[in-house]
Amino acid sequence: MASSESYGATPSNIDTTQSDFNALVLRHKAMLWHICSDYNIGKAWKTEDCMQEVLISLWRSFGSFEKRSSEKTWVWRVATNTMLMLRRKDVRSPQTDSIDTVRLDEKNDDSNDEQYKQLQQLINMLPEENGVVIRAFLDGFSYKEIADMTGSSVGSVAMRIARTKRKLKQMYDQENNN
Repeated sequence: MASSESYGATPSNIDTTQSDFNALVLRHKAMLWHICSDYNIGKAWKTEDCMQEVLISLWRSFGSFEKRSSEKTWVWRVATNTMLMLRRKDVRSPQTDSIDTVRLDEKNDDSNDEQYKQLQQLINMLPEENGVVIRAFLDGFSYKEIADMTGSSVGSVAMRIARTKRKLKQMYDQENNN
């Protein structure tokens, strides 16, 4: 019978890895929830499922995190890539809506909530690479961090954000007849 030592994982290593992973998830729980709900705007019934998929992706790649970028940047990238993959799968699947869905994270101010939903819907209509960059910008990442996450130059990120902002304003004005 092979011991767990032959696989490089002792019970204490597993416990340490699990506790480190749990701490990582707790540190970034709000950001993860935000990413999952942003990519599923209007489909709150799926946010919990998406969160589980993101956690599975994080766990699978946790051991390979090389710390060449910040932990927050790495978590954001894994979560975003997972959500993009799920979105691509969702496009190929038949769409169903649940009855009487209730947003768990509803805000009290309906007008702000509606504007937020509209912004997310407009972002969802952008080409994928622009949506990723503008979401990272809106999540508070610096141009340098976004450049590192996307493999672009800082100048390219700045240009893409400026163009995407103009495009979103144009789309918003068209949709609201301004």
